[in-house]
Amino acid sequence: MDEVTITRHAQGSRGEYHAHVAGSGAIGRLTWVSRDGDRVADHTLVPKEIGGRGVAAKLVEALVADARAQGFKIVPQCSYVAAAFEKHPEWTDLKA
Repeated sequence: MDEVTITRHAQGSRGEYHAHVAGSGAIGRLTWVSRDGDRVADHTLVPKEIGGRGVAAKLVEALVADARAQGFKIVPQCSYVAAAFEKHPEWTDLKA
């Protein structure tokens, strides 16, 4: 798999995780909004150019890691994030 680097961007009550794949200018994104101390994961977007490389999974894993480290819960509004929570029962404690 190509190297994927995740960066975090937040401004006020909104934020995004960006996935950068080595050798590509395309950026995968997971967007969130803060609500009552939780993060509502509302969209996961991965351009075709970097699809099929586990980029979306890496974005969700970064969100989950931050939830564990920072103590917030996740509302999986995005269908991809909801499906990831179904595949990972060990994340149940992080679901709002």
